[in-house]
Amino acid sequence: MDFLHTAHVPAGHGPFPTILALHGWGASAHDLLGLAPVLHAGQALVLCPQGPVAFQVGPGMLGYGWFPIDAGRPPDPAAFAKGAAALRAFLDAALDRYPVDRRKLVALGFSQGGVMAYDLSLREPERFAGLVALSSWLPDALADSIPRQAAHAQLQTLVVHGTRDPLIPVDRGRSSRDRLLALGVPTAYREYEMEHEIRPEALRTLVEWLDERVLRPVRIVG
Repeated sequence: MDFLHTAHVPAGHGPFPTILALHGWGASAHDLLGLAPVLHAGQALVLCPQGPVAFQVGPGMLGYGWFPIDAGRPPDPAAFAKGAAALRAFLDAALDRYPVDRRKLVALGFSQGGVMAYDLSLREPERFAGLVALSSWLPDALADSIPRQAAHAQLQTLVVHGTRDPLIPVDRGRSSRDRLLALGVPTAYREYEMEHEIRPEALRTLVEWLDERVLRPVRIVG
């Protein structure tokens, strides 16, 4: 697997509940790995791939993303499709390499990573037990391109947004929730008085929701 990534693999043989954690614009494969000891008490396999779009964020410093950002415009379809294809290829390879419990696979994304998590899980809901979007948005063009599927009803989803987010206004989180509900996706929505970040209260909600709704319940695949 040549896709740059970091991983937290619990002790033992597995298979393990698995969280595919997708960073936001300007971050890297290391950005969300720090959540691993907290999620499922450190007993979840956490995979953090790095976006394929590299750019300079400072002298000698690179940031990464999943598709180029053009302020005020929707994602370029070709660039978005390229990033999505790379992510799917990574996931396919990871499922072969790591001891993943395929009944308990979660797509989690922060900001731009949340858009990728939306695309990945809403197009193939039968592959995932859960979806988490943190400080993110579901683009209208993406939502419009996804037909409602019976498997959407099994995709437990958590959307978390900050009421003071200066980068992605909270209205975009609310509209994402509404689009998810229109697709028949069971969606829990939480707002917190925070900016573009994951504050302790939001993290507590994430940890509790993952255990109660996704990682502990038994899900039958197939």
